[in-house]
Amino acid sequence: MIKKAWYKDWFNSPYYHLLYQNRDEGEALAFIERLIAHLQPPKNALMLDVACGKGRHSKVLADMGFDVTGIDLSEASIEEAKQDEADNLHFYQHDMRLPFRINYYDYAFNFFTSFGYFKTQREHNNAIRTIAQSIKKEGLFVIDYLNVHYVSGLLKKMHTTIVGDTHFHITKWQDEQHFFKQIQVSEGGKASQKHLYTERVAKFSLGDFTEMLAYHHVQVQEVFGDYNLGSYDIKKSPRMIIVAKKKG
Repeated sequence: MIKKAWYKDWFNSPYYHLLYQNRDEGEALAFIERLIAHLQPPKNALMLDVACGKGRHSKVLADMGFDVTGIDLSEASIEEAKQDEADNLHFYQHDMRLPFRINYYDYAFNFFTSFGYFKTQREHNNAIRTIAQSIKKEGLFVIDYLNVHYVSGLLKKMHTTIVGDTHFHITKWQDEQHFFKQIQVSEGGKASQKHLYTERVAKFSLGDFTEMLAYHHVQVQEVFGDYNLGSYDIKKSPRMIIVAKKKG
């Protein structure tokens, strides 16, 4: 029996959305507005939001006047996102490892560490290939990833988050290649082994992304270290926000 990949269960789980429901959307909105002000896309630019979730950030971009397509592996998330579709906002359930439109978009985005989940390097390369192929020549790809060097030194090993009657017992650890987060869910404080999830994110460095992108003819242009678009410091920056351009 083939074991289902962790993200297919976890991202479709109601517990995932419950645990992360209080993410700082104000910070996310401010970041996207700041990024767009920096990039200055032309009116009606075609944009692809890769791993869009329920589409909140796709909607922000559409509200700015761009034509936005969001894709995500989670069927449940896309079903919810589709409720807000409009003439300039479209959603599809799609696996980023598989091709999705060729030389079509002016911009592609992958926000908030929505990458690095796959088991093999080949799968990650396939995802980069999909994104690289989706943008036009001279098109831009922006990936927002955690800074592995910063996170490695600040890993909080255990804590519990309580949302209503649901307890999330969270344990974090790392090895040379990945960060792990195990989430044990219990209702009313009673332990339940039935709900146990483990996130895994690859420790991709700037060099790793530069190499993966270059293989598909996409070249790094700028790197920012936080959501204020501050300069990137390998030891001090919490984020690694890469702006890359497809060769003409």
